[in-house]
Amino acid sequence: MAKIAVFDIDRKQVSERDLVDEVFNTDVKEYLLHDMVRYQLAARRQGTAKVKGRGEVRGGGKKPFRQKGTGNARQGTPTAPNHVGGGVVFGPTPRDYKFKLNRKVKQSALRSALSARFKAECVTVVNALDLEKISTKGFSEVLDLFELKKALIVVDGENAKLELSARNLPFVKVLRAEGVNVYDVLKYPKLVLTEGAVDQIEGALAK
Repeated sequence: MAKIAVFDIDRKQVSERDLVDEVFNTDVKEYLLHDMVRYQLAARRQGTAKVKGRGEVRGGGKKPFRQKGTGNARQGTPTAPNHVGGGVVFGPTPRDYKFKLNRKVKQSALRSALSARFKAECVTVVNALDLEKISTKGFSEVLDLFELKKALIVVDGENAKLELSARNLPFVKVLRAEGVNVYDVLKYPKLVLTEGAVDQIEGALAK
């Protein structure tokens, strides 16, 4: 098993723990990371773009001018796309961009993302992140202590003081262990986990 140091909130090493290799030290499959990021971003798209076709715009039913004798090309309706105010050809319509990925693929992609961060030595484990009070400044000092500029913080449960202290920091995101995902793990160059979060992640992803 891979080993990693465990720190307290003052960045003093308090212990060392084993990490499950199949979760944090497995082969990094980049094609799965690509598929999973596409899956997550596609699911976020609203797909509500809409324009009117020639059958939906107001008007029509009468020829703009007579068939012959005007010198113009013949026209059947003012709602045709070549007229100002006419319908749009092949314009966007509401659609769902989601596609399906199997559960095993999603789990394997998350293992790859966690392993990529661990192998790059970008994972920090702390025994707890209990703040005395809600304070953005106080939490920023903790981040400075760990030399973190842009990081994903994963905790093992509700931590209101931490979540409220971090919400105004633009390059920090706090997630609970059940919400950890490939996109956020790859978006933030540093990953900070509480020991409880490590236990939950290993429990969910270990085969």
